[in-house]
Amino acid sequence: MLLRTHDLKAFYGDAQALFGIDFHLARGEVVAVIGANGAGKSTFLKSLVGIVKAPRDAIVFDGTPIGGLPPGEIVRRGIALVPEGRRLFPSLTVEENLLMGSNAGRQGPWTLRRLYAMFPVLEAKRHEPGTSLSGGQQQIVAIGRALMSNPAVLLCDELSLGLAPIVIREIYAALPAIVAEGMTVIVVEQDVATAQRVSQRVVCFQEGRVSLEGPSDALTREQISQAYFGVAA
Repeated sequence: MLLRTHDLKAFYGDAQALFGIDFHLARGEVVAVIGANGAGKSTFLKSLVGIVKAPRDAIVFDGTPIGGLPPGEIVRRGIALVPEGRRLFPSLTVEENLLMGSNAGRQGPWTLRRLYAMFPVLEAKRHEPGTSLSGGQQQIVAIGRALMSNPAVLLCDELSLGLAPIVIREIYAALPAIVAEGMTVIVVEQDVATAQRVSQRVVCFQEGRVSLEGPSDALTREQISQAYFGVAA
């Protein structure tokens, strides 16, 4: 087991967002986390990378408790986040944004040359401001920046948010090649069909709790609807 959480709780001030999440992630697995807005999906990812504080023993990565460690330390240990909304540095070029990911100092297969081979648009636009690109191209930059840290676990928060369907398909088409490099992935995705298609296992959140978990190809529409909304389809 590469990553697990036990009784993970999260708060924003006095407001509780997660209520005892038990979660596990095997090495090489792609897991999709689904749920409605406000279900706690992004808070869960932020807890894994230290943006939202968690008790030390509530998150264990590669056998070591990491809950509440600073985000930079968690990246150096091998967990990287592609944040919702991309969050590129507006004053930096595409290439400079990508190189920010390499500050973690981890060794691995992901280099500028490797990224440019997989995503030729990045090389073509490498000297342009990152935020001048289209939404889909900016998402690719955000993915590339995370990959440049050579993580063991890649967390992807709402990759498809605000993008055209054809762009979403192009981005997810790269996922198998990324996983083939030994990556383990958690994808937060509101589109259930996409989530099931790209993952081996689906975990559904509802109001800060796990409401459903199972193999992506075995869960029915009725099961997901009940878990997602609390009502039958």
